[in-house]
Amino acid sequence: MQHNDCFQLGHITRTHGTRGEVVIYLDVDYPEDYEELESVFVEIKGQLIPYFVKSINVQKGSKAIVKFEDINSIEAATPLINCPLFLPEDNLDELDGSQFYYHEIIGFKVVDDKLGELGTVTTVYTMSTQDLIAMNYNGHEVLIPVNDTIVPGINRQQKVLNVRLPEGLLDVYLEEGTAAADDDDTEID
Repeated sequence: MQHNDCFQLGHITRTHGTRGEVVIYLDVDYPEDYEELESVFVEIKGQLIPYFVKSINVQKGSKAIVKFEDINSIEAATPLINCPLFLPEDNLDELDGSQFYYHEIIGFKVVDDKLGELGTVTTVYTMSTQDLIAMNYNGHEVLIPVNDTIVPGINRQQKVLNVRLPEGLLDVYLEEGTAAADDDDTEID
């Protein structure tokens, strides 16, 4: 299995007890959808290694306690701490035209309905208050809030993320860069 055929499900945060259980963080909208998880790929030294799930207990929030087959001690589980977890993209439900998975829009062109093509999606930041799409625009990182009004949809075939940026959003990022450049040009007597 290759990385580009998978999506990141989360990562292992710590061990749990002494019998090889681990706590995982599920970086998904609906952690309860993974209560029947049978296996995952654990990234170890850049390689995706399959691990079979003996038991999983999804906790409050986005945590789960997992027991992998053949991991029976804290010593065997400790090297897995901080390892990312992946699943094949085939496990994801297909979304309609206006919905998208964050990992799938990385590299998409950002096209505003008034300003035209702006830049490319570099990453998506998930935060407790607001998820933000990061775009490279004229050498500046611009953060676009994720909501249906600002991001009405995507065109998967053309790899385009359609946006309706609020007036002045780009100016905020450009003014910061301009102000810093102006400060650098100030002569000191």
